[in-house]
Amino acid sequence: MGQQTSLQSAQLNQAHASLQQAISWYSSFRRHGNSPPSDRLQATVKTDLQSLQNALARLDRKAIRISTFGLVSCGKSSLINALLGEEVVATGAVHGVTQSLTILRWNPSVESGLDVELIDTPGLDEVTGESRAVMARSIAQKSDLILFVVAGDITRTEYQALCELRDTQKPLILVFNKSDLYPDQDRQKIYRQLQKFNVAHSGSSLEDIIAPHEIVTVAAKPQPIQVRIESADGTVENSWEYPEPEIESLKNALVQILQQEGKSLLALNALVQARDAQVNIARKTIELRQSEAQEIIAKYARYKAIAVAVNPIIFADLLGGLIADLALIRSLSKLYGLPITTFEAGNLLRRILASTGGLLLGEVGSSFFLSVGKSGAILSSGFDSTGAITAYLGTASVQGAIAGYGTFVIGRVAQVYLEQGCTWGEMGASTLIKQILSQVEPKTIIYRLKQELMQL
Repeated sequence: MGQQTSLQSAQLNQAHASLQQAISWYSSFRRHGNSPPSDRLQATVKTDLQSLQNALARLDRKAIRISTFGLVSCGKSSLINALLGEEVVATGAVHGVTQSLTILRWNPSVESGLDVELIDTPGLDEVTGESRAVMARSIAQKSDLILFVVAGDITRTEYQALCELRDTQKPLILVFNKSDLYPDQDRQKIYRQLQKFNVAHSGSSLEDIIAPHEIVTVAAKPQPIQVRIESADGTVENSWEYPEPEIESLKNALVQILQQEGKSLLALNALVQARDAQVNIARKTIELRQSEAQEIIAKYARYKAIAVAVNPIIFADLLGGLIADLALIRSLSKLYGLPITTFEAGNLLRRILASTGGLLLGEVGSSFFLSVGKSGAILSSGFDSTGAITAYLGTASVQGAIAGYGTFVIGRVAQVYLEQGCTWGEMGASTLIKQILSQVEPKTIIYRLKQELMQL
């Protein structure tokens, strides 16, 4: 346990350093070099910069957020009250008692080094269609763990909402509430209900949405029991007893998560939020600076074409073309204000060559043979022969045209890679996400997210 705690603390510290570095970089106008951002660009990325700040603030507070979702009257508020041990959130039979987000601090009486915030949300059936999905996604993205509360037979609306919440790539526990009213509902029966909807509406395995061990049954507010009390004098009175909440299965599941992977979960979700914010900043910046980027790509394409064409020395023209491509990538990253070193630019260039298949590799091969032919023409006859000069100019023109086109392609592809690659690097969000996921133990709540997050 001590080793696991140390690993979690290290992951939390690395995530904190990564976000600090990102905020420092993206808050500085100097990152754009000689192309300061316009007012429009600053306004466009303001929300994403705030998202970075919010993620760092939660790391500073070490506050892990657990959000409850469900239909009206499924008992979300009662569940939170039961966890807190007191009636804090309003409950009742009125449709839609919870009208807005309620955030409450929970002390689970376990040493985890984390503050726990419980979030009560409006009923999902109070908001329909796309608006419901938008609301659920917005809240879920600000959460670290989701409790999806159901009661009774699962409906199509609940199944659809469950799928929508799973798409947010956050760990999820399905909580079957009111087990005192539905004593025959166990994990397997609940799972079979979901299976019927899944077969009808999805071609994927239900395990991709929920697994049996991710289902717990509780009675957050058991129904009162009428009891008959007979006194010694023979008088009889009827009264009501209110049983204690039965939520130990959920408490135990939450405590286990907080102890075994709470800090890792907080670090991972903060990094995912930071990664998404940085990708949004890159995408918006690339869109707004498209015309300037095209001018830079065209300029480097001309430079490379001329440099390759006029250089008579074999391999030197190829080296000059390579330097021009690296300089192009650095110039584009500077225009967009994205963090990238010369080393990372070299790695990016190699990925571009590999991803474009034989197109750019063909350029390199063609350029090599043309370089040999061009140099051969000079070495054999120098510039004394008209035929040699004609051959040289013809070969140089073809080689320059191929080189210029190659740079144009590299520039266009680099824009796509820079949009996603802005989060890589030694302390980049994507790098640390991959590192955390590689250290995840099987049978943890983060482990089921490993495959889908590693693909991003």
